[in-house]
Amino acid sequence: MSKIVKMKKVKIKFYLNGEEFSLVTEPNRRLIDLLREDLGLTGTKEGCAIGECGACTVIIDGKTANSCLVIAGQVDGCKIMTIEGIVTNGKLHPLQENFLKYGAIQCGFCTPGMVLSSYALLQENSHPTEDEIKEAIAGNLCRCTGYKQIIEAVRKSIR
Repeated sequence: MSKIVKMKKVKIKFYLNGEEFSLVTEPNRRLIDLLREDLGLTGTKEGCAIGECGACTVIIDGKTANSCLVIAGQVDGCKIMTIEGIVTNGKLHPLQENFLKYGAIQCGFCTPGMVLSSYALLQENSHPTEDEIKEAIAGNLCRCTGYKQIIEAVRKSIR
């Protein structure tokens, strides 16, 4: 007969969209579940659950990550940004405005991850080439819009 072992919970502390959080959770809880279920931030979407589609992309310490592959204990002490964190005082970020303006959104499922991958690129490289934009969004799959409009929206966001 197999024995069910209950995992000891861990306390983690991190910054989420500029706000400090401290909570107790299971050590093997996925970041996406923590964000969506525990913290109510449903902008981060779950597509494939295996890190292939990019719908769950967040930014951790300035780098993009698939939140479906990140375990809660790994974010202890980290700075995390979700799509909700890119908005300032209820106003869309210019990148988000350009996604709307240039038709880079249809169903919207991939949009949060696509925007965050583009945002992270622009934070690191304020004047990326088209190839660099393509590389930055390569981990984000879109089945509706197509990439031409997305690349155009990012290009128009270059300062």
